[in-house]
Amino acid sequence: MQRHRYDYGQDPSQWGELFLPDLPAGGKHRGVVVVIHGGYWRSTYGAELGEPLARDLAEHGMAAWNLEYRRAGNGGGWPGTFQDILAGIDKLAALAGPHSLDLGRVVALGHSAGGHLAVWAAGRNRLDRLGAAEAREVENGADGVRLTGVVSQSGVLNLAEAERLRLSNGAVGNLLGGPPSDFPGRHRMADPMVALPLDVPVYAVHTTEDEDVPLVMSTTYVDASRSGPVPAQLVTVPGDHFALIDPAAEAYVSCRELVRQLLH
Repeated sequence: MQRHRYDYGQDPSQWGELFLPDLPAGGKHRGVVVVIHGGYWRSTYGAELGEPLARDLAEHGMAAWNLEYRRAGNGGGWPGTFQDILAGIDKLAALAGPHSLDLGRVVALGHSAGGHLAVWAAGRNRLDRLGAAEAREVENGADGVRLTGVVSQSGVLNLAEAERLRLSNGAVGNLLGGPPSDFPGRHRMADPMVALPLDVPVYAVHTTEDEDVPLVMSTTYVDASRSGPVPAQLVTVPGDHFALIDPAAEAYVSCRELVRQLLH
């Protein structure tokens, strides 16, 4: 296995680490998995949460890009966090040639707040219709590398409901700089629910004993997606919130197999 670290911007948090399985001579990696860590978008948590997953994916034959980004408290929030997710995914275009990556399949695996960002990024081509000013703030989101599928791991997929429930002591307002009454455009632009319907498959995986992100975050998203061309699918797995990022846990193994399916 190989690992390579690259910056995609000037900020200390704008980097990713590419984990690659060994290839036969002349071979090419079939797609790549973008690993997006959680932590309720706060700077307390970083890409160390995604590293075991990226390493495991590479050990199972998949190229993985463990993405770090600015979070609320270290230059992130609106629009920095969202700009970074798109820029970090787009960095793969520059890495494809040197590392023999096939970008015909780019799948995101996102945990918790990272699940929100992964599904949000899958709807980047729909941002312009949500509000011209906010779309400009995330810098032409429709251009660049497109995700072809997402596995959300107990993702915060219904941002309006997460704000109403004040999950993690008001994490949504902290991310977006205030409540929806002050910043309605931001809250609309940042909510994966508003970008529906998507034209790429989304697996909303949720653990049955999750006490950090309630199941309603996944079920309401899946329900709202049903009228679209590619409805999201709900997958429940045993364990707590962090079983999803434990490579030895059944919950994570189920996610890995869903990623594998999306790459083939």
